[in-house]
Amino acid sequence: MSRVCQLTGKKVMVGNHVSHSNAKTKRKFYPNLVTKKFYLPEEDKFLTLRVSTSALRTINKNGITACVKEARAKGFLK
Repeated sequence: MSRVCQLTGKKVMVGNHVSHSNAKTKRKFYPNLVTKKFYLPEEDKFLTLRVSTSALRTINKNGITACVKEARAKGFLK
């Protein structure tokens, strides 16, 4: 399973790990993902999504219905 948020599309970023001697080696920055079930009252079903914690804040602010509608328009969800 890829490490991508299903609502926002956030994914792994690449950067440098910088040691005390200032030597740089490649590393990955992973998004903070959680698996969560949401209830969609319009469709009368549960939807399990792998979303970032920042997407959870967006869901709390805008509502799950609006977020799912926007994600489907962007092509992140079926």
